[in-house]
Amino acid sequence: MAYSGSCHCSAVTFSVAADLPGEAISCNCSHCRRKGLLLTFVPKSAFALESGGDKLTEHTFYKHAIAHRFCSTCGVQSFAFGKGPDGSEVAAINLRAVPECDLDALELRKVDGASF
Repeated sequence: MAYSGSCHCSAVTFSVAADLPGEAISCNCSHCRRKGLLLTFVPKSAFALESGGDKLTEHTFYKHAIAHRFCSTCGVQSFAFGKGPDGSEVAAINLRAVPECDLDALELRKVDGASF
């Protein structure tokens, strides 16, 4: 079953052709920690930007391997694009931007991104 999400002002909306996950990554790198991101990764082909492409701004840091996309109006990062360990293109979905996701029910997998 697909799910959808948006930035805070709903200028940027997206859908994901996958089931809602039962777990999320909680990373302690400088970026994720400051933004409070709870992430799940899906194949980029499962991601569809529904609206707001013209409102997106991109930020990269460290190795510039992940294109963090955020709304230029409200500042919320709903997703990012990068490559998985096997080199395949992935979308990192911020589950905090998915209203139907029960954040309290997620099993959190902690990643020590601060040590990368």
